[in-house]
Amino acid sequence: MGTEWMADGLCREYSPETFFPRDGMGVIVAQRICAECPVKAPCLEYALSNRVDHGVWGGTSERERRRILRAHRLARLPSSHT
Repeated sequence: MGTEWMADGLCREYSPETFFPRDGMGVIVAQRICAECPVKAPCLEYALSNRVDHGVWGGTSERERRRILRAHRLARLPSSHT
């Protein structure tokens, strides 16, 4: 996946620390910015594809991305029904 989309991200208008918060309140601030971002979807896809485990990407926290990846892995498991 390319990174051309990054040039259109709203995050470029803020300091990087905004998207690498140290607390839950900081995550909420970053997520509010991401909610209006025109490249939210490719940003999330990039973070998931590259297993980015720090910061807010595509409007998701580290914990939320881990849940998404876990759900994707579980969905790919073969069914144990016989």
